[in-house]
Amino acid sequence: MADPSPVLRHLAAILAADVAGYSRLMGADEEGTLARLKALRAELVDPAIAVHRGRIVKTTGDGLLVEFASVVDALRCAIAWQTAMLERDEKRIQFRIGINLGDIISDGDDIFGDGVNIAARLEAMAEPGGICIESAVLAQTRGKLEFLTDDLGEQALKNIAQPVHVFRVGVQRSRPGARDMPAPQSGPPALPEKPSLAVLPFQNMSGDPEQEYFSDGMVEDITTAIARVPWLFVVARNSSFAYKGKSPDLRQVGRELGVRYVLEGSVRKAGNRVRITGQLIDTTTGGHLWADRIDGGLDDIFELQDRVASSVVGAIEPRLRLAEIERAVRKPPQSLDVHDLYWRALAQFHKSTAESFRETVRLLQEALAIDPSYAPAAALLGQCRTWQRANGWEPVTPEAAAEVVALAKQAADSGRDDPDVLWMAGWTISYLSGDHATGLSLIARALTLNVNSALAWCAHGIVLAYANRPEPAIESLNQAMRLSPLDPLGYLFKAGFTLAHMLAGRYDEALTWVEETLREKPGLSSALRWKASIYGYLGRVEEGRALVQELLAQRPGLTVKRFERYRENAYEITTIFMEGLRKAGLPEE
Repeated sequence: MADPSPVLRHLAAILAADVAGYSRLMGADEEGTLARLKALRAELVDPAIAVHRGRIVKTTGDGLLVEFASVVDALRCAIAWQTAMLERDEKRIQFRIGINLGDIISDGDDIFGDGVNIAARLEAMAEPGGICIESAVLAQTRGKLEFLTDDLGEQALKNIAQPVHVFRVGVQRSRPGARDMPAPQSGPPALPEKPSLAVLPFQNMSGDPEQEYFSDGMVEDITTAIARVPWLFVVARNSSFAYKGKSPDLRQVGRELGVRYVLEGSVRKAGNRVRITGQLIDTTTGGHLWADRIDGGLDDIFELQDRVASSVVGAIEPRLRLAEIERAVRKPPQSLDVHDLYWRALAQFHKSTAESFRETVRLLQEALAIDPSYAPAAALLGQCRTWQRANGWEPVTPEAAAEVVALAKQAADSGRDDPDVLWMAGWTISYLSGDHATGLSLIARALTLNVNSALAWCAHGIVLAYANRPEPAIESLNQAMRLSPLDPLGYLFKAGFTLAHMLAGRYDEALTWVEETLREKPGLSSALRWKASIYGYLGRVEEGRALVQELLAQRPGLTVKRFERYRENAYEITTIFMEGLRKAGLPEE
């Protein structure tokens, strides 16, 4: 059964505020200070937070901690707040505000982590009546809000491992006669920087009110599981359950919750069987991205909840990935930020050609030029270099491989709580350096963070194959297929099965899987070479020779000897592969 108060991680904009000189004010006039602070909260502060869709997480005597889904909303709220204080000519009480965009841990209604701590440190740096932000906040709001900044440079913050680049935001009086508080914005609220999703309460179609706990518990499990996907912003259960018992227009739900996607469904119980249906909707268009149904027995209702949650997450994650890729590709080039560049790079990565990988590298380098600490871009760059080498598309010298491995380790260190970063980094380190133990350790951590990641299970299987462990490799690859049978990167699963069955000496099965790989990715050069090798073992000499001639036409001068260097990192599978190519007629040198 799911923990009733699951601990979740997600990206959020955090605003921390306190009253400058609070102890001095209280010492001089305790009753008057408390009364004035209470009035300011009621008249100005709380309405500003509500207008800009913030959630007050906690309050202390002199301060507040507020979470926003959108960093634009957070900074707009802070500027409105401090501007209103300035226009009131408030002399006694002045607030200091710090805003950070970072990873936080949710535990019930509370939040923790460096994302919160940095916001608190920034607030302490702000002058009375001022606002301090870090560089990610500036990057995500530039061009969307008008404000002046002073660059305070890199700052060492207490108990924060890495220096933080801090900016002071200028606050000015608005035009004469301006209202203290802005009116609520017209039009839909700003969407978070991340793809955003809400899981609505599932309808209980059983006619049995006692089954409400089952459907509600299942939605809670699904919400918890989806929230482990690092690149998604998932709305908290409490907000989603405001729609329980209603049949709202899903576009309106998207506007009210500030989300791009909504998952809804129903539960129908009959006897000892239950049927769960679900559908994923794009609230901006009303279009259906995914729909499915899952049937099961009620013998162990909690195991069924877990299985449903796992199945739903495994199915919708690739659909959301594709939807975000398509959205980023449609955006005008001049409006691209680091996240859009990453999604565009993924679009090129999915094409799996020599030209598309060169474009992937270019886009990732552009993203890293904007934000060198953006771990997903660094990790994907390592994957690109891995596949460029594997397919012979780009030469990767030992020196270049060492640089890529160092970049992958850096990405894993800075993105140690991002499962996608970890499995990509682990795969890269294993393939390019032969350090399978480190690679498997990173991928195991990725699976601890998100056990429903099909791509992490795929990486686990392939690295196990590099390490000459075919049977565990097949188990991991089977799990990847169960979680995401229609994944757009599913050809990687098939390629992994090819390696594992060759290691086990099952060449007929290996041929079936390599043909499946080529059915999904026709012309993939690495798969064609594996197929030629398998033909050699199966004694299909004429077919093997014909395929070798095709390979030589693509890469004149290709020899068995050219694959010798791969044995340093994956000896068994490379040795098997080279011997098959000899049998198929590829020249030795």
